Amino acid sequence: MKKTKKQHSTFGKYFAYLDQIDQDLKSTQEFGSFLILSLVEEIGEMARAYLAKHGRKSTNIAAQTDETYEQELGDIIVSILRFARIKNINLHKRIMYSLNKIKRRHEEPKI
Repeated sequence: MKKTKKQHSTFGKYFAYLDQIDQDLKSTQEFGSFLILSLVEEIGEMARAYLAKHGRKSTNIAAQTDETYEQELGDIIVSILRFARIKNINLHKRIMYSLNKIKRRHEEPKI
């Protein structure tokens, strides 16, 4: 799939940077699976950090000394960028699809 000009301008700098980082890995067959597992791990870390800061797990000292949930969110975004890049997913198109879906649900709620 060809990258659109919008995707290139929006994510191109990140993709170029990731091309340097992942140059030895991106052609391996297991890389996609690794990225999915990495994404799940990062989501878990963000949840743990958020819950440690905002209530449910406020006694979890280890989570409070690790990265903040804001930092973990950055890790999640990078994991998504890495996966989209190797699978040639047009993120701009996917984001707009999801935003329109949310808007449609808001305007036409199911009864």
